[in-house]
Formats: sequence, C-alpha cells, structure tokens
Amino acid sequence: METLSLKALFEQHYDFVWRSARRLGVPEEAADDAAQQVFLVASRKLEQIVPGSERAFLFGTAMRVASDVRRSSARRTGLQESHDEEALRLLADPGQGPEEQAERNRARALLDAAIASMPDDVRPVFVLFELEGMTMSEIATTVEIPAGTVASRLRRAREHFQDWVKRLQARGERR
Repeated sequence: METLSLKALFEQHYDFVWRSARRLGVPEEAADDAAQQVFLVASRKLEQIVPGSERAFLFGTAMRVASDVRRSSARRTGLQESHDEEALRLLADPGQGPEEQAERNRARALLDAAIASMPDDVRPVFVLFELEGMTMSEIATTVEIPAGTVASRLRRAREHFQDWVKRLQARGERR
C-alpha cells in the first residue's frame, strides 16, 4: 500500500481542515492551532490513512479536535467573544469598503452563531453538505455513518437552521 506524504496531505487539505475547524465551532484565533493538531495526528497515523479517504480521516480528526478546543475554550473564557476580531478583519481587506466588510463580517458571525447553536450530531453533516458541497454519500463515508442517517441529520440540521433564523427575525421585529 502506498504511503501518503504529509507534505502533500497538508498542501492539498489544509484549507479544508481550517474551514472545517472554524465551522465546527473553533474560535478563529484557535483555528490555526486546531488545524496543526489535526495534521500532527495525521503525521502519527500516516500509514493508516487509506489513499482516497484522506478527507474523511482529516474531517473525523478535526471533529474530535474541535470538540476538545470548544470545551477548553468554554472553560477558559466562559464563552465570551472578543470584539477586537471584527476591527482587525476590517483592517485586513482594504479592497472592500467599511460598510461591505462590516456587512460581510455580520453575515459570517450570524452563520457561525447558527452553526454553533446546532447539536453536535447534526453540525458536521450540515457543514459538509451546505458549506463544503459534499454529496450525501461522500458525507456518509467521511463521517462513517449510514446514508439514511446523513439524510435525517441533514433534515434536522436544516430545521434547526430555519428555526434559528425565524427566532432571529422575530427578535429583529420586536426592536
């Protein structure tokens, strides 16, 4: 069996792992470290990763790392989020005007909040299908659950997302 190169694995999948960590609830300031932890695990288990199932292995590892990071972060910070991040993001992209960047940041924060509010069992399916564009069969392989379970979790995740949006809209109407 052909052994994968850690360098090739990193170059091909780093962005996917980083995005996955963020969408699985890892704070932005910890996403690089979480991605690094995923690749450290991969480096120790490189011989065990079956060629063609690299994304499945990396996503499964990212789910476990994200869970650990969320628990650790919640204990340390009491779930408080820094407001300095938004200011830094505004400075990072001079190509957009401040209004466009602020709106984009608000939309990203709302999406992150909606995903963070999802139960842990449906969040990965929603992220992989709706944000990563994977098929249900790819998700079943990646998360190692039956295709029928993927479909039911996706349905539940979408319902949760729609309920979250309705609650957000109702709060906006009351203001």
